[in-house]
Amino acid sequence: MAFSKTAALAKNPRHATDTGSPEVQVSVLTDRINYLTDHFRAHAKDHHSRRGLLKMVGRRRRLLDYLKRTDLAAYRKLIEQLGLRY
Repeated sequence: MAFSKTAALAKNPRHATDTGSPEVQVSVLTDRINYLTDHFRAHAKDHHSRRGLLKMVGRRRRLLDYLKRTDLAAYRKLIEQLGLRY
């Protein structure tokens, strides 16, 4: 399964051409994180990509913290929709 950014962009848009809202950014990062997690099951020694994964997880965490501060209802809806446990 290859990563598809267009599928991730279509999940939580605020409007038709939305690519920069926190909800869309978190959706894209979550899809990339899930893709890399599957990648590491087959390639356990790929440490360079693992560093990128950790950076993505941190970026997603910061975006979720921002969303929680600014729009709690959207935050709760997003974590429920994506199946995150924050």
